[in-house]
Amino acid sequence: MNSSNIMKHLLISLILLLAFLVSPSPSGAATVQVEVIQSRSQYPAGGSYPIQFLVRVNNPWYIHGTEAGEEGLIPTIFSFPDSPVFRVQDIKFPASEKKRFEYTKNPIEVFSGEFRVHASVIISRKAPVGEQVIKGKLSSQACSAKSCLPPETVPVFLSLDITAPVAGTKSENLPILETEDRASVPDKPMPGSTTGAGLWLTLIGIFLGGLALNLTPCIYPLIPITVSYFGGRGEKFGGKIILHGILYISGLAFTNSILGVTASLSGAMLGTILQNPIVLIVVAGILIGLATSFFGLWELRIPSGLTNMASKNFGGYFGTFFMGLTLGIVAAPCLGPFILGLLTYVGQKGDPLLGFLYFFVLSIGMGLPLAVLAMFSGALEKLPMSGAWMEWIRKLLGWVLVGMAGYLLQPLIPGSSERVILFAMIAAAAGVHLGWLDRSSQDSHLFSTVKKGLGIILIIGAVSSFFVTPRHVEGVQWTPYDKGMLTQAANEKRPVILDFYADWCGPCKAMETNVFTAPEVVKLSKNFQNIRLDLTKRHPEQDILLKRYQVRGVPTIIFLNSQGREEKELRIESYVDKGEVLKKMRQMIRLSSR
Repeated sequence: MNSSNIMKHLLISLILLLAFLVSPSPSGAATVQVEVIQSRSQYPAGGSYPIQFLVRVNNPWYIHGTEAGEEGLIPTIFSFPDSPVFRVQDIKFPASEKKRFEYTKNPIEVFSGEFRVHASVIISRKAPVGEQVIKGKLSSQACSAKSCLPPETVPVFLSLDITAPVAGTKSENLPILETEDRASVPDKPMPGSTTGAGLWLTLIGIFLGGLALNLTPCIYPLIPITVSYFGGRGEKFGGKIILHGILYISGLAFTNSILGVTASLSGAMLGTILQNPIVLIVVAGILIGLATSFFGLWELRIPSGLTNMASKNFGGYFGTFFMGLTLGIVAAPCLGPFILGLLTYVGQKGDPLLGFLYFFVLSIGMGLPLAVLAMFSGALEKLPMSGAWMEWIRKLLGWVLVGMAGYLLQPLIPGSSERVILFAMIAAAAGVHLGWLDRSSQDSHLFSTVKKGLGIILIIGAVSSFFVTPRHVEGVQWTPYDKGMLTQAANEKRPVILDFYADWCGPCKAMETNVFTAPEVVKLSKNFQNIRLDLTKRHPEQDILLKRYQVRGVPTIIFLNSQGREEKELRIESYVDKGEVLKKMRQMIRLSSR
């Protein structure tokens, strides 16, 4: 290696060292360290190369898995900026551990100790030759068995020595890492692509929803159009007509799946917007307004030209594919509100693969009955007659939209029991409406029995959920921290409980539920000024208090005497039960009474 290359390496090393030293860390030393393991010393431009990230988590901490999970924990994510010449992709974590802590209801996925993350770096043929540095980051949150640290971001620097492209080089011929260690540990699928029971149940529900949409009045007129199109071809059942049926469903799936991918790609923006209470109320209002159209209070109509376009007889396989493409447009009055709700849900997930999958399955459910009828055109005479029963199905889907509106409003409802009560009220109202207030098919005894049966089921479910829902229990009344509150409490000679809390802290939430709602704790808390510093969203003034009291993680509960000084022997820095909290509170009361 010549002197110029040696100087380059020294300069790069100095930059990386300085960046590491000045990188922010909650306690001056990062809980997680990342080392880049490269597959080669030089990287010809125009290729794809494997790399590894060696991640070390300091004992006794764990970092969470790659998904937030039900506990709302911060996931572990590698991220690298988009670049026209470099791209880091196919990031695959090893299988995570399943750990159950005292503060969690169910086991959660975590990583601990030392593990390797595999990825690929794609280098464009236009990449500049020489030493290049790609700066990324690892975002994670560390928790122990008793407490959690604030979310942490560790910089990751990938230094590459780029050389000129090599003619004929193919990415599949590139050498793999010699330090392969995943033979016994399967790769963890990317978030949103797991094949667990939850995903399968969701897909089945979406498929059934697609089938149910075929019962709406907007779809029914398309049946004779579709069957006449296929019947007019004069083809007997066989491979050719089956291919037409597949193309028909594919056209429908293509249109709707593009919607799902678009919604998921804008998921970060949509997710951020939907944190605003005003936006949540507006979107929920739109869904309820569209639901009223399902109830028959008003009707959406589309220009007849679009319907005529759908029935236009294009020839060949393209004509069949075009029929599927235009089906979604023609059915917009009925399908639009339902698809809007699913688009909102997919946008919140933010996973393009999941968005494509959801809408693809929905499209299969919508198009399958029509495709089958098209292939067996003789089945037209066996179709159920259109009638008032289809209007009842339309109203049923309207209540589904009302339920979607309730789902969107959940973040604005303070407690879990109140959310259950909301959905119980929706279910009860739907049962009364669909079972008795709706006058569809009064002449049909069988259909009337079905309506009332569903109404009874909904009402029983609503009443049952109402009684099994835990009643709201009054907890400790916390006052949000504000500058000057501690000084004011000291002037009033009032002892203080200062609670450092965060929504991403599992132990904090468990103590809020299990400890700070206990009647004995609530009663004793009235002898204190109860102040809570919420670290869920960080603010600069919080850092002053964290540094002042040397708070590293949460939960941390500090007891201040009537002079405003901390009684350090009473400090709590982990999840504890109500007995330990009561003991500390009583000690503080005795100290303050002296």
